[in-house]
Amino acid sequence: MEISFNEFEQYIDDKILKRGLSYFKNNKVNQPIETGIGEYEATVEGTEDYTVKLVIRKDMILEHVCNCPYDWGPFCKHVVAVIFYLQQDQLNLKRNPLTKTSEIPAVKKKRKTLADKVISMLENASHDDLKQFVRIKAEEDRGFRNQLLAYFAQYNTSESKSFYVNQVKSIVSSASDRYGFVSHSSSRDVYYEVNNLLESAQNQFDRGNYKSTFFICTAIMEEMVKAVNYGDDSSGYLSFGIDSSFDLLVRIGTLQLDESIRKLLLDYCLKAYGNNTFGDWDWHLGCLHIASLLLKTEAEIESFFVLTDHSEVSEYSLEEMQAIRYNVLLKCKGENQAAEYLEAHISNSKLRGIAIENALKTESYEKAIGIAVDGIKYDKKDRPGLIHEWYDWLLRIAQKQNDTEKIIEYARFLFVDNFRSKQDYYQILKENIAPESWFSFVNELAKDLRKSSRWDHSGLLAKIYIKEEWWDKLLVYLQKNPDFPTIDTYSEYLISNYSGEIINLYAVAVKKYMENNIGRGHYQSICRYIRRMIKLGGRDESNDLIAYLRIEYPKRKALLEELNMI
Repeated sequence: MEISFNEFEQYIDDKILKRGLSYFKNNKVNQPIETGIGEYEATVEGTEDYTVKLVIRKDMILEHVCNCPYDWGPFCKHVVAVIFYLQQDQLNLKRNPLTKTSEIPAVKKKRKTLADKVISMLENASHDDLKQFVRIKAEEDRGFRNQLLAYFAQYNTSESKSFYVNQVKSIVSSASDRYGFVSHSSSRDVYYEVNNLLESAQNQFDRGNYKSTFFICTAIMEEMVKAVNYGDDSSGYLSFGIDSSFDLLVRIGTLQLDESIRKLLLDYCLKAYGNNTFGDWDWHLGCLHIASLLLKTEAEIESFFVLTDHSEVSEYSLEEMQAIRYNVLLKCKGENQAAEYLEAHISNSKLRGIAIENALKTESYEKAIGIAVDGIKYDKKDRPGLIHEWYDWLLRIAQKQNDTEKIIEYARFLFVDNFRSKQDYYQILKENIAPESWFSFVNELAKDLRKSSRWDHSGLLAKIYIKEEWWDKLLVYLQKNPDFPTIDTYSEYLISNYSGEIINLYAVAVKKYMENNIGRGHYQSICRYIRRMIKLGGRDESNDLIAYLRIEYPKRKALLEELNMI
């Protein structure tokens, strides 16, 4: 983008101008060196030291390049700072004086922070004035009023859950349309007001007022689950309040509580689970989990088991419920009953994992292997994703036994066939294969991956090339996959040795991208990549690409406008 050197402010965004001017005034620009006629180079101090190059001829800025990562617009603040430096006399600009390190700075009086000012004001304001302010503010601002009432809940003798239910209902109602629906945009408003209540609940928790915490949290949970069921929660703003409330109740459940609070929370959770208050959401099982933390008497434990015995739940929920039940048996009935339950429900993947772990703790390796192998057979048909879980356990058992042959077998399988790694299988292979055999092993592994048609295997190939520093092969991989995300992911490994090739790959990607996309937003994206090409030293390639786009798409006005800004 060529612009007038004397009128450059007209072509640059105001925010960038202000930042560039600030950099100049604060002595961030080292004196530019004239490397040729009208050619300047300067270092600008930023997050790092960046190098700016300018070409100015006949009062026109013909070229400007900075090696900073900014590529959202034609000019970065570092380039602008250098222009201000060169124009400082013309514009009558002054830089801030440099601090002389040899001088002992005078002791400055510490400036009061806003917090200091508030504290000072509160100390000087009268009690009546403060009460009057709070009274007026509470009348005007519902959010402040709700927060005030929750914060000082201990002074409310009539405090109950319904007191907070009405507050949450009011918040949701004011954000709903006439059909009771909370839109995506309105959910943000609900989030902020409910979050104020959550902060008050946290405050009550910190003070040890667990009953008030319970009232606030359960009110939020019950009313917000209605909003989630009948509103747009794609942003997560509505469910946030329920998640945070549950977290607080779980924390209460782990404490040594007064009997009245323990019973209050336990009864609520068992009743909410029995009444299906939270439907098919995870919060339904969350109630069961909290209850399991609070069980104490034989009668409570029996009622818990009766409740779970007669639950009609999905397969996923059933596994979760059985895992909770196992923990209750272990805690309340002892290891023997828990072990019997584990054996009877070994098809449950969570319990199978616990059974393998228990066997490993006692070094019962053959038993652990048998449970894992049975898991592979059991889940292979209906839940094939789980077999990787059991192979990972087999690998861990082999590691415990120092069985190198099995370690290599399982680690290779998991590296190739598992897209959700629990361990660094590649590193495990490298540690267990003899150095003299490693090169041929990796070559054979790469050959198998190249033959595969699985979508995730190309990424594994790239991982091998990076691990082994096979940069020529990584470049070939990029040349076969010349799209922006792939180039962005791997170019950092190649840029020092193959900058020209990376520039050409970006050019290919731009042409390919333009074949399938239209609109100013897309044009701005490709211009960012063209600027990136220039930063890499590809000015000529960029000019050729711009010329190609102008010829190929002469009627796309928005594209031509964006290209003119490069």
